[in-house]
Amino acid sequence: MTADRPLAEKIALVTGATRGIGAATAVELAKAGAHVVAVGRTEGALQDIDDAIRAVGGSATLVPLDLKDSEGIDRLGGALYQRYGRLDVFVANAGVLGPLSPLGHVFPKDWDDIVAVNLTANWRCVRSFDPLLKLSPTGRAVVLTSGAAHKARAYWGPYAITKAGLEVMARTWAAESVTGNLKVNLFNPGPIRTLMRAKAFPGEDPMTLPTPEEAAAAILPLCLPGFMETGKLYDFPQGKLLDFHLPS
Repeated sequence: MTADRPLAEKIALVTGATRGIGAATAVELAKAGAHVVAVGRTEGALQDIDDAIRAVGGSATLVPLDLKDSEGIDRLGGALYQRYGRLDVFVANAGVLGPLSPLGHVFPKDWDDIVAVNLTANWRCVRSFDPLLKLSPTGRAVVLTSGAAHKARAYWGPYAITKAGLEVMARTWAAESVTGNLKVNLFNPGPIRTLMRAKAFPGEDPMTLPTPEEAAAAILPLCLPGFMETGKLYDFPQGKLLDFHLPS
């Protein structure tokens, strides 16, 4: 481990690693020296991320996986244990926007899909990766949330509800791990130049927004061995940590 490679010999897993903030974070972690386990649904896009990681001198293991495949998440946890015996960094980035619609107009299948990806899949990841992170002397988990979790904005119900649930899940996980080496924190990127943002706000000029790479640079410090806070939310638009007052 050196100053320019603080994650050398560390294993870092990123979900939703094929585009946007996930892809940028995978590259940022690789630049910091981590071997990146890149999880995404599309093999071609994973190959592109592998190329980007190699271009910065990093290495990656590509995992084509739909996170609605709960047994696949379990198998991934087992494979990580057999290969590495631990997991040092987990960035829970994968998420979907879902329908922007009045609650009463949301189709049951669309509701089930967004709950499956934004909430259930992350719980399955916690269930599978928590033991691995606790086997690391410097386990770090960063869970991506949204400002929508704190607003009851019309037509954003499914997304906001699942993100609110995800925040409570992450804070509960942090509270349950408060006396150990594992640190669990939330990251709110705010408006970022991504395809999801463009879908939600089609009239917005994306060039006025920060890039995924800028967000990834702010995520990296939360993944480092020296970051000792837990149960906090880093709000990227404000550039600061917010305290949820975890019980001691």
